Amino acid sequence: MTRDVKQDPTPEPRSRRSDTTRASILTAALERFAADGYERATIRAIAKDARIDPSMVMRYYGNKEQLFEAACTVDLRLPDLLTVPEAEVGRTLVAHFVDFWERSGAPTALLRVGVTNQGGAERMQEIFKQQLLPLAARICPAPTTAPVRAALVASQMLGMALTRYVLRFPVSAAMTRDEIIDWLAPTIQRYLTAETPTAVPPTTR
Repeated sequence: MTRDVKQDPTPEPRSRRSDTTRASILTAALERFAADGYERATIRAIAKDARIDPSMVMRYYGNKEQLFEAACTVDLRLPDLLTVPEAEVGRTLVAHFVDFWERSGAPTALLRVGVTNQGGAERMQEIFKQQLLPLAARICPAPTTAPVRAALVASQMLGMALTRYVLRFPVSAAMTRDEIIDWLAPTIQRYLTAETPTAVPPTTR
């Protein structure tokens, strides 16, 4: 009588395991840098958090400096606002930021790093300069004012993220997605589309 031999599940492809390991390392590193700061965070502690051997961290990222740079890189995945009706620019961008922060813990961890570490602050400045500034330049009526407009948008969105996800102000943390959009959208709309600081932007309703 022949016994059925239970086959082992198909092994996970090596490339997929590698991607999973890299993601685990970056998540652990960002959380550790946020909690301990760059100087006190160690490869050994990060490896322990990621539940892997420290040699694996070095294998994938070389040293702590390179790991820090990789961990503190975030794609904001900003929407193409040129395809959005002008009156909806503010609501679209605020909704994107809220959803982006809610879906991923990486931006919150990076924000904590930026608050406590100069290197993290510089990385966050670079991210917004490279990703938000070009968007503002394409949308605003006067491209020469794009740096100011982008900085103001960042101040609003990062301020909300800081009070909601890092400092956990009770009122900020309790606000619904729609409430945040309703309150911030008109301000972001004005920053991006008003001709001058006193100009009234198109209605967002």
